[in-house]
Amino acid sequence: MATSLPVTSTRPYMLRAMYEWCVDNGLTPYVVVVVDGSVRVPMEFVQNGEIVLNVSMGATSNLQIGNEYLDFKARFGGVARDISVPVGRITAIYARENGQGMTFPVEAAPAADVPQPSKPVAVSTEAPPTDSSPTASKPARPTLTRIK
Repeated sequence: MATSLPVTSTRPYMLRAMYEWCVDNGLTPYVVVVVDGSVRVPMEFVQNGEIVLNVSMGATSNLQIGNEYLDFKARFGGVARDISVPVGRITAIYARENGQGMTFPVEAAPAADVPQPSKPVAVSTEAPPTDSSPTASKPARPTLTRIK
């Protein structure tokens, strides 16, 4: 009689594949993270319970996308930080330049963690233009919109 081994999550494999696709195509990979007590990120940059992280080679050092955690070192406001994110808290990976990527459902958080927001959250990688004159119009940059 065959015994069934637990199946590992596909999320870390898909994260690594999308990261590699971005790098191979000269694109900048960004990840969206739902922040809770298990996530080690600079809390002053968290907005609406989420943080968007640039995980490109130029923005990070010692990047490791493991089966359990995404770990790297990066500078935030000139200060070096160690970042550690459980892969289950990553809800998207996408290319900054064209918005192409993948989204993932939020994995259930332990009871002690911060509750998830109940409204849809829009993530943009740049501020809206301040000059609305027709002569200053630029092509729109892609954004990632996640609707729960």
